[in-house]
Amino acid sequence: MSHDHDHDPIGNGNEPEVAARARVLEELLVEKGVLDRAAIRRRIDWLVSRTPVNGAKLVARAWVDPEFKRRLVEDARAAADELGLDVGPSPVTIGLENTETVHHLVVCTLCSCYPKALLGPPPDWYKSLPYRSRAVSDPRGVLAEFGVELADGVEVRVVDSTAEIRYLVIPRRPRGTEDLSEDELAALVTRDSMIGVAVPRAPERVTA
Repeated sequence: MSHDHDHDPIGNGNEPEVAARARVLEELLVEKGVLDRAAIRRRIDWLVSRTPVNGAKLVARAWVDPEFKRRLVEDARAAADELGLDVGPSPVTIGLENTETVHHLVVCTLCSCYPKALLGPPPDWYKSLPYRSRAVSDPRGVLAEFGVELADGVEVRVVDSTAEIRYLVIPRRPRGTEDLSEDELAALVTRDSMIGVAVPRAPERVTA
């Protein structure tokens, strides 16, 4: 069908600058033969199919099985393999256990390195400059803004993700969950609690 007027390119309306740069880079990689469009599409499809459910399964198993928790801390990739879970392409994934005296907070100060295979795409705030800078300079202030108030005696350990290392926080198991099944426990685990900016849901908040 012919038209007597011009159209703007599809998907180019009000395109954010970062998206425009990514599109140009993609075009260049395809043009140079480094990647093909099918490979890019497969990678995008894989990414958007990931959800925090995978990480929650690891945490729930760690809560009910101390030996599994030990293995998750020592080698998260091997522990995930036990449950048939893919931790993605990062060479090393480390589990970090929160305790009564230590609370871990994950950040990527350079960009947005993140265990996407276990938690899904990172939230916008994780990629933002304010979070990336303040998580290091004022971690307790950041936690307070997310609603997490820690006792003075609790040490906050900020860990910086890199291209080679990803981190998964194992939050503390909520009280009153002794009679819950592993699946019910997994339903309490949120994405944010596995980053360290939240605590798991209280058991009474779980709905059928």
